[in-house]
Parts: sequence; structure tokens; C-alpha cells
Amino acid sequence: MRHLRHGANATIDPRQCEPQLCANIIGVVWGKAYSWHSFSKWMPLMITELGHFALILAFMVAIVQTFVPLVGAHKGWRSWMAVAEPAASAQFMLTAFAFGALMWAFISSDFSLLLVVQNSHSAKPMLYKISGTWGNHEGSMLLWVLIVSLFGATAAWFGTNLPPSLRARVLSVQGAIGVAFFAFILFTSNPFTRLAVPPFDGQDLNPLLQDPGLAFHPPFLYLGYVGLSMAFSFAVAALIEGRVDAAWGRWVRPWTLAAWIFLTIGIALGSWWAYYELGWGGFWFWDPVENASFMPWLLSAALLHSAIVVEKRESLKSWTILLAILAFGFSLIGTFIVRSGLLTSVHAFANDPERGVFILMILGFFTGGALILFALRAGTMEAKGVFGLVSRESALLTNNILLAVSCFVVFVGTMWPLVAEMFFDRKLSVGPPFFNMAFTPFMLVLGLVLPVGAMMPWKRAEIKRAFYPLRYAFVLALAIAGLVWVMQTGRSILGPIGVFLAAWVVMGAIIDLASRTGRGGGRWGRLLRLPRADWGKMLSHSGLGITMLGVAGITSWQYEDIRVAQIGQPYDVGAYTITLNGVADSEGPNYLATIADITLSKDGRVLSEMRPEKRIYPVAQMPTTEAAIDYNLARDVYVVIGDEQDAGGWAVRTYVKPLTNWIWIGCAFMALGGCFSLSDRRFRVAAGARKTNAKAVPAE
Repeated sequence: MRHLRHGANATIDPRQCEPQLCANIIGVVWGKAYSWHSFSKWMPLMITELGHFALILAFMVAIVQTFVPLVGAHKGWRSWMAVAEPAASAQFMLTAFAFGALMWAFISSDFSLLLVVQNSHSAKPMLYKISGTWGNHEGSMLLWVLIVSLFGATAAWFGTNLPPSLRARVLSVQGAIGVAFFAFILFTSNPFTRLAVPPFDGQDLNPLLQDPGLAFHPPFLYLGYVGLSMAFSFAVAALIEGRVDAAWGRWVRPWTLAAWIFLTIGIALGSWWAYYELGWGGFWFWDPVENASFMPWLLSAALLHSAIVVEKRESLKSWTILLAILAFGFSLIGTFIVRSGLLTSVHAFANDPERGVFILMILGFFTGGALILFALRAGTMEAKGVFGLVSRESALLTNNILLAVSCFVVFVGTMWPLVAEMFFDRKLSVGPPFFNMAFTPFMLVLGLVLPVGAMMPWKRAEIKRAFYPLRYAFVLALAIAGLVWVMQTGRSILGPIGVFLAAWVVMGAIIDLASRTGRGGGRWGRLLRLPRADWGKMLSHSGLGITMLGVAGITSWQYEDIRVAQIGQPYDVGAYTITLNGVADSEGPNYLATIADITLSKDGRVLSEMRPEKRIYPVAQMPTTEAAIDYNLARDVYVVIGDEQDAGGWAVRTYVKPLTNWIWIGCAFMALGGCFSLSDRRFRVAAGARKTNAKAVPAE
């Protein structure tokens, strides 16, 4: 370039340019580059500050959403009631921005945030940087309020056919839940707390959480926990209005079903993670935090079945409202258990009594307040439908009682050590033996009743007539159990009982579906045209039976071997041969590993090359165990490498676990069945409302 243009017509030869002018030109170019560098440097900090500001704004919007629509519904002011929908949408968008800002801080390793320092590291894989956003107390609570606001916004977007007063009250109660948890976050658990002097790197995420199963487990679990807040909001709104009818039952079911689906997936992912990650080979330990997720699942299943009776027969209204309150109440109890520090668990997020007291106050306000309102409004929930002692209504009530009592048993077993220490000054441990003895009988009775109850008609039924189509299934299930009893030697009777219940429940669900096609030709065509809810019911009930089969297999026929294995010397475990070929050290992205090379064979045929690991995360100074598992529908062979022994060899723990994978296959069937039911036109809120409006034609 020979000339630089100056003004309109003049040009300047750079070679003749004065030194000061050259300096000015260079300064302008350098200044622009420096300003961009400065902006890119400070941009993450700006995003974080905007996220904090958005969280405060969402808190304020939630306050407006709580009070304005509630007053409007009470006074009949439509303009005030109409505030609920935009407020719910604004609350969700602001909370989503705040959550996205926190996630950006983890992705970009912004160590000016205390939370990022405590739960991240620059060398951590990207998946775990993202999951680190909710892999801690503060971030998980922000995820909690994000989901609260999401469900509220969803009710605003898709609940347009709800009566305006009911919709306003539902969104108002949902907003009140948001207010409580926004206050909890901002005053006790702020995720945007800054450090005056940021460190060069972080302290890393808990190594146990650096796993794909645990990356997705909390979001699904929270979608289930918080999803029950919608059932709670519908229940409280109905109590305020003093009206619970069939339309209300139709509206509340999709929200309960969605929460139950998410809880099912979340619990299954957590169980699967515990199975392959913790190295002890079990799928369920009755840990307090495991129980905290299981109790709402039991109550939401009962609520789902109880809402059917309200919708179809306008009966069990009080029972349904009570279940809706208790289901969300137990979700809050689970939050309290995880974060108060009163009960220890590998899954616990926090050990802070101050935070526990705050959550206890939230629990007392919402659950206690709802129960008081329930007592005051008991007279408005008079049942209209009358039914006999033997009927589908009675069968569903029996189902609900079994689920509710089993939940109470789990609650007592979970909380009793705390009660004993507080009031009797005794340290007790309630473990799997208590839960297996106290909980299992209720599930056995539930499995026996389920197929017959599903075949009963409404109002009045005969047990013999309901059992008649199931007679061959019952005989076949007994025959299968008898065959298993003959084949096993010296084992527990729980195995054959579990196989019988599994076969009975699955075949009963299939027969129930087939019976809906009627008789005569064209049954296959009618089967395919059945409502999706009928298919969903069959899949969910079958999934329960399949899970029972898996639990029976792993608890009754598991084989365990613990020994010191010498390199190159094969040994037998049941029908399998294990050979430790060698042990080598390796290095991962943010961990050091000791990896064993093990050959699994049977009758001289190699089945698998297995590589169990022991890992140490230097930053967190924490070891983990990575089991090697040869998966099979009939059994799993599960191998864990231990420490090197002074006398030579390595400690190796081996399990043969029959039918284990059927546990999670059954859970997948239950979740899939829930999705089928949720997609049915009859179970969508809008469709239900349109159906109600279409029938509401005045008589001439």
C-alpha cells in the first residue's frame, strides 16, 4: 500500500509520515485490540453478575406471582388473575438465564466464584464441568428452582383451558414455592459468591460424581421431586376453591404422571450407578438418600391411581388430596435429609444445620399449612360415587393403602436412628435386614392383588368373575415357580416366590390388555386401536413384574468370591474361570489408575477380557473403584480389583449375579408405560378441558 488517504483528496506517503502521526495510528489500532482483549477477559465476569441479578429479579417476580393472582382470584378481578401467566414465564426465563450463567462459569473455569473453585478443575472433562453445575448444594438448589419455575411456566403455557380462577390459584401456589426456595438460595446458599483473590485452579468435583450415570441422575430426580409440586399446587388450589371434581382429577393426573416418570428414571439411574460405580455389587442399600427418593415415588404411584377414581367415579377425593400433599411433603423431607447433615450418606450434598433448619421451616410451612387447610375444607370433599366392598374402586384403594403404608415403613426405618439418638440417647443403625423384612410383605401382597384388581369393573364386582380370565396365568405362574424350586438346591424360597409374582403380574397385565378387545374376529385390529393409556398401563404393570424378577434373581442366587489372585494362575468362580493376566498403571485426564487385565472364560472358551480399575484423583485426594462387568440378560459377572498384597498377588472380588439387568429393564418398561399414558389424548389437560366443555351444554 503506497499511500494513506487523508481528508477528501489528499494522500500521505508513509515513508514521509511524521513520527507522531505514525504513533497515533499505531495507538488507535493497538487500543482497539486491547479493548477487545479486555472485553473478552471481563465478559465471563459480566455474565456471572448478570446471572446473579437475574436470580434476584426472579425472586421479585415470584413474589408478584404469589400474591397478585391470588388476590385477583379471591376478588374475581380478571386483570389481576391474568398476571399469573406472564409472571410465570418471566420467572422461568430469568431463572434459566441465572442457571445458564452459572453453567458458563463452570465451563469457562471462572475461579473467581467460590462454588466453581470448590467443585471444578481446569483439567476436568467437559461433561463433568457441565454436571458440576448441579453436583453440589448451591447449584443443585438453583436447578431445583429452575424446575419449579419450568413447571409453573408449563402450566401457564398449556393450561389455558383451565378455569381462570383455578389457574391463577395454581400458579400462585407454585410461585409461593418458588419464593421460599429463592429466599433459601439468596440468603443461605448463594451460588454466585465471589472470592477476593481467585486461585489458579479449583479443588475438583467429588470423584464419585464424575460418572455419566451421576451426571444425568440428579436432573431426572429433581424433575420428579419438583414435578410433584404441581400436584401439590393443584391440591391446595382446589382446597382454596372448595371444589374437587372429575375435571380436577383429569387435570392433576398428567402432572403426577410426568413426575412419576421422571422419578422412575432418576431412581433407576441412581441404582445403576451405585451398582457399577461403588464397587460393592449391590443395586440398593436402603441408604437414607435412596429412601428419600423412593418414598415420593411410592406416594406418587398411589396418587396416580387415586386420581383415576376421582376422575372416573368422583370418589376418594379426600384421599387424593391428602396424597398430593404428602407426596410433595416427602419430596421436601428428602431435600431436608440430603442437606441438613442429620443423616450421613454417600449421596449427601451438604452438612449444614443452618440450612437444614431453613428447609425444615419450608417443609413445615407448606406441608403443615396445606394439612390445616385440608382439615378446614374436609366437608367440601364429599364423595359422590358409591361402590361396593368388591370393586375396582376398592382394589385401587387397597393398592394405595399398601403403597402408603410401605412408604411409612421406609420413613420409620430411615428416621428411627435420629429419633433414638435425640429422645433415647441411643445410637442405632437400621440396615437392609429391617427394610427387607418390613417392606417386602407389602410388595408381595401388592403383586398378588394387582392383576385381579385391574380386571374388576367399577362400582360392584365378583372376585370369581374377575379371576376367571386369569386362571391359566395363575396356574402357569405356579408351575414356573415350582420348576425353579426344584432346580435350585438349598436356596431361599424368596427366589421361587419372586419368579411366581413376576410371571403372575406380567401375564395378568397382558391378559387385561387383551380382554379390552372384546370377543370375535378382528381382535388384533382392535388391540392396535386401543387407547395409549391402556398400553401404558400394561407396560408399567409388566415393568413392575420384570423388576420383581430381577430383584428375586440377584437376592436369591447371587454367588460371591473374595480371594488373593496370583498373576497367571486361573481359578474357578461357580461355572466360570477367572485369570488375572497382569496389573498396570495408567493415567487419565484428571486421575491416576491401576488397571487389571482379567480373562473370563467358561469351559475353555473366552467370554470377555475384563479391566477393573482403581483410580485416585490427585486434586481431591480421593480413590474410586471402577468395576468390570460382563453383562448378560441371564447373569452378570462382576469383578473388582483390590490392593496388592505383601505376600504377592492382588485382592480380587468376583460376583455372579443372575437376572440383574432385568431390574433396570423393568424400570425402563415402567417409564415407557408412563410415557405412553402421558401421550394419550384423554390424559392431556387441554383435551380433558375440551371434553368437559363439549359436554357442558344446557338442557332444553
